[in-house]
Amino acid sequence: MYCPINLENKFSQFDEHWQPKVIAEMNNYQFKIVKIQGDFVWHSHPETDEAFIVVDGVLRIDFRDGHVLIKSGEIYVVPKGIEHKTSAESEAKLMMIEPRGVLNTGHEGGERTAENDIWI
Repeated sequence: MYCPINLENKFSQFDEHWQPKVIAEMNNYQFKIVKIQGDFVWHSHPETDEAFIVVDGVLRIDFRDGHVLIKSGEIYVVPKGIEHKTSAESEAKLMMIEPRGVLNTGHEGGERTAENDIWI
């Protein structure tokens, strides 16, 4: 009945990149994990901040006026409304915390938009 969520086990259950999976929920906020590699699309989330926790690898977040590198064990919060683009030279494993229903591409849409509420 009382079981912790093991991140390594959850990451082992999928291989695809850029397809976030929900692993927990708290007060309408979802904890999502995702594997990324290569470049994502420029987008923003006008209604909410977006938290990125790097579990493994290095995440680069580009902004129109600079960038930040987030390494394993670090966290970065992109403020709501700030346009950004995520990328990783080699595979990175991330956890994101955001309200239920937030699309990974914000309002940009397109082929990289992942289906929401996929639980593992």
